[in-house]
Amino acid sequence: MSAHEHDAQKLGRRDFLKAASAGLATAGVLMTPRERALAQAAAEKARLDRLAGCTWPIRPLFKTRQQAGRGGAAGAAGRGGPAGAAGAAGAGRGQGQGQGQGGGRGGGQGAPEETVTAGGVPIPTIPANRDNTSAAEMKKKYGEITMLDFPQWTKDNFPGVTRMDLFSGLFGDVTDDSMYMTAAEGGGGGGGFNPTSPTGLKYLEQLGNILVKTGTKIQHISNNAPFALADYGSPEADARRKAGVAMGKRWLEGFKHLGIVSMRMNSTSALGPQIRPNAIPRGGDGYPRNLDLVPLMNAAIESYKEMADFGGNLGIKVTFENHWGLAADPMNLRIMIDTINHPYCEASPDFCNWEHEYMLFNGLKALAPYAHSNVHAKYWDRWGDKNDVQRSARIMLAGGFKGTFALEYEAGPLNGVEGAKYLYKEVLAALTNPTPVV
Repeated sequence: MSAHEHDAQKLGRRDFLKAASAGLATAGVLMTPRERALAQAAAEKARLDRLAGCTWPIRPLFKTRQQAGRGGAAGAAGRGGPAGAAGAAGAGRGQGQGQGQGGGRGGGQGAPEETVTAGGVPIPTIPANRDNTSAAEMKKKYGEITMLDFPQWTKDNFPGVTRMDLFSGLFGDVTDDSMYMTAAEGGGGGGGFNPTSPTGLKYLEQLGNILVKTGTKIQHISNNAPFALADYGSPEADARRKAGVAMGKRWLEGFKHLGIVSMRMNSTSALGPQIRPNAIPRGGDGYPRNLDLVPLMNAAIESYKEMADFGGNLGIKVTFENHWGLAADPMNLRIMIDTINHPYCEASPDFCNWEHEYMLFNGLKALAPYAHSNVHAKYWDRWGDKNDVQRSARIMLAGGFKGTFALEYEAGPLNGVEGAKYLYKEVLAALTNPTPVV
């Protein structure tokens, strides 16, 4: 081929590519107004399908059960450690409804916190502008609801949103004790909702009918019922762990007909102490070694393998959330999920449940490839202006996440309802403009 012919061929390819590009670019111009409107509506629906209404921030609106025993999983002795160890620190989230609007999950017990570190760095305190609206005030303003009302409530308050993330402590008819386990039946999980009792199943059937009627879907259950999933070191501890796994299976079984995608199994205290063990010099060589963390991970891996097998047979994924203790380190979660190596076991990251600020974005980058179903798109004033919701959402999108963003406002200057509406706008903005990613 002559040089002239070669140049002519290159020119022909360039002209063809230019023409093709121009055709694609003008496709939108050639669309009729109706076609453009339909295309825009389809894009908007696709974005809204990525959002999930979340019960946690609006829990003060829910009717409450007066009897004792449904509250926090206070922690049987020895939970999350070798036989007779201290177990979970703090009450955690438990199965209770936590009617206060003010903030964290767990902790808050013992001696007053220090105000500065050993190096003289000020320790953050609860912001002065944090909303402290009481449950009674919230109900007066927004009304009182139950889980059976939440599907329609979601549609009314978040236009276009049809998916939901539901907290385990809010299920059941609070006037019907037969739907709830006794504290003894609940084991370390307390006397919460029993999804496999006759009345519990009937309640879930009623919820299923409401889902059909409202055109809504349960994407995720944030489940605090399973307990002691990392207990080890004695026959008693292993029995507790097996009972916690059985509790997880009970919830999977009860919800198998509702079409849920995933279920988080670790409460704040289900995987051992909320403050996980640290490495100390061991082994005679003077170098740090963490001999206490490994058996916790081994027990958690065994528990999740069994629950993933059970959930897989029902088409429900079981998930780890970065929910303090063992799960607060994304590397621990990656190791456990890789070791379990099961298509029905994954991560459901939370934007803010981290121990230090460098994890806010790097932790999400680490977990994004392990998450497929649901994340907690959270604002929490614990991190001040470092809590960038749009940036966090974009990190998940860039990491290949295809699931839903549950609108979980933890605490801040807004109450739970208005905070969730703020998150609705923030996540939609990130979905509309998924770049740049920092």
